[in-house]
Amino acid sequence: MIEAYYPPKASVLSYFASLSSSDIPEKYARVTIHHGSAPEPVVKDYLVGPLPIGSSTRMEHLTEIYHLDAIPHNARGFDTRDWTSPEIFEKMASPLMEAYEELLGGTPQDTLTTAGSGPFSFDGSFRRLWLSWRRNTPGFFLHPLNLYQYVDISGTDSSQWYQLKIVYNHQVFNSPESFMEAFRNGSLTRVPVIDPDTDLSYSTRKRVGAQRDLDHLPGPRSVSFAGLRFRVDRDLQYVSWMGWGLYLGFDRDMGLSLWDIRFRGERIVYELKPQEALAQYAGNDPFQATTAWLDRYFGMGQSVRDMLPGYDCPHEAVYLPATTYSVNGLTTQQRAICIFEHDSGRPLTRHLGYEENEFGAVKGYELVIRSIATVGNYDYRACRFDYIFHLDGTIEVRVSASGYLQAGFYDKTQGQYGNRIWETSMGSLHDHVINYKVDLDVAGTANSLLKTTLGQEAITQPWFEDDWGNEVIQQVVTREYIDDENDALLKFPTNFQGGYAIVNQEETNKWGTPRGYAIHPGYSPIHNTVVGSKRLLKNANWARYNLAVSCRKETEPSSSSMWNFNLPGGPPVDFHKFFDGENITQEDLVAWVNLGMHHLPQSEDAPNTRTNTATSSFFLTPLNYFDHDVSIESTNAVLLKNPEKPGDPFTYDDYGVRPAHCLPEHPSPFEYRPPKILDLDGRPAPASSIEDMRKASELYHRIKLEL
Repeated sequence: MIEAYYPPKASVLSYFASLSSSDIPEKYARVTIHHGSAPEPVVKDYLVGPLPIGSSTRMEHLTEIYHLDAIPHNARGFDTRDWTSPEIFEKMASPLMEAYEELLGGTPQDTLTTAGSGPFSFDGSFRRLWLSWRRNTPGFFLHPLNLYQYVDISGTDSSQWYQLKIVYNHQVFNSPESFMEAFRNGSLTRVPVIDPDTDLSYSTRKRVGAQRDLDHLPGPRSVSFAGLRFRVDRDLQYVSWMGWGLYLGFDRDMGLSLWDIRFRGERIVYELKPQEALAQYAGNDPFQATTAWLDRYFGMGQSVRDMLPGYDCPHEAVYLPATTYSVNGLTTQQRAICIFEHDSGRPLTRHLGYEENEFGAVKGYELVIRSIATVGNYDYRACRFDYIFHLDGTIEVRVSASGYLQAGFYDKTQGQYGNRIWETSMGSLHDHVINYKVDLDVAGTANSLLKTTLGQEAITQPWFEDDWGNEVIQQVVTREYIDDENDALLKFPTNFQGGYAIVNQEETNKWGTPRGYAIHPGYSPIHNTVVGSKRLLKNANWARYNLAVSCRKETEPSSSSMWNFNLPGGPPVDFHKFFDGENITQEDLVAWVNLGMHHLPQSEDAPNTRTNTATSSFFLTPLNYFDHDVSIESTNAVLLKNPEKPGDPFTYDDYGVRPAHCLPEHPSPFEYRPPKILDLDGRPAPASSIEDMRKASELYHRIKLEL
């Protein structure tokens, strides 16, 4: 991997303050090298720069952002040799060919495919995975079979790889020989094989059912009749809208990020960036029970694909490309990011009143910046990742999931781990947790963490009336600052009676209140259910909380790393080590905020999970930051005046902004193309086949064993 390494924040702010060419931060690249042929194979990251290459350019081992000096080779990045080496077929598959055909109804060469569960290692001393077999049919994620093989692929010598266990219908065998002996001597308790003519189309997206009334008509679409009201500088990757301005970033690990977010000329957020995406499963089988994905390993940015115009984003959206680098070269997705403004369909503020200047409304327009990553079976989409900007200074961060379930084989022992969704398939219980880094700069970089708690009090006052008694029970608010970093690993209070905000104690609004931004929960503000699992022992500690706040450090740029997935026992980034008792009063702070969902699948999750329920969000919203609601500045508003005579209509002031109307341009014909790929030397590479595109997208979720 080769990609840009983000410069220090102080250098960036210095340049923003001066805009002098002499203050432009030096450019560095992060380079990953797998030293597989070393006496003790390891993986190392390097810092290369300054760039462009010159006499001062150096290559140094990058260690200051990790809690390990090097990554054990068994915890390396995803590697096609894990399933393409001949030994995989010869040692793992060939001895079972007869059983595959009779027990599963096919062979790896035709109707079967397999998948590997992760993590593949605990501490780097081994690399092992459970293989789960599935029918090789459209929507194969929903067609699991009841055979599992535990394989050891440790080390660099594939001739040493071997098979550890085989599990069939809850029967455990320690070798292929013992399994095949039971298969042949009749002692194996078998599961009936489905009829080869069984209709498997339930897992496809092909439309079924009668057409609904009026569904032959195209639905409404968004049109900006007066022209787009946002600007995009493609060279600078800069977006502006209604007082907002920000830069876009993109990387292999987590995709789209936002930088230097300003509103009305003031920086609100320096960095807003997803960090990691966790999916931990449950089940009464070796595959589901051992799965705890950390998708940064696979590359959320590398998994971004072009969006579908008119479906993923409105027809008039502006699309931007994104490029990632991998072992295959440079891949560019032309429609990786979309930007559009839309009418939320509800006013941002309104009131019906009868005094002068009381009656009116402000339209609820929003700007959406969106990207979609398809990592194996799930699309974090619809589109999440979404960043939604509002007229009052609020930023909404929203993520949704769609796509296929990672289904498990259904039998009567699985009831407490999910729901049956087909004859032999179940939707397995799992959690999704997605972590974000939010580097708020509220009226400067010196900020504090404010905790607000809502409670109740019983109070007496001399003016209470005797007929109601001399006591009133009412709500009361308590405010306190959290000063110690160790006390800033946080969960939202019961019934959401309170919350947390980043404030600047030294900067107040007109009313003497410290200016701040609240971190407000939206849809499904969850954290991970399971604590203590060995497969997530230390590599995803951030998932235990709704949010956490730490001092910002250049040595702690992220809550995770692509290497954390395979090193839960001793991860390169141990989030808990960020919290070492430092003072967090009037310091440069970072909030680490979690989104997600507890997903108990149901039959309606087939063929695909729906984005309307599988969604989660949080808001960054002004808390006494302004002197009043600044959305009142909008001229896309109306102010009504009382009629002069009873029965006359109300008069109104629309500030000169009247609905525009013209014949809109015809939408471009629908088209979807594969990505553009350049080889390692930057030359155009041959177009990928569909099978190659599948391998790059589905990775360990679909392993097609080949002779």
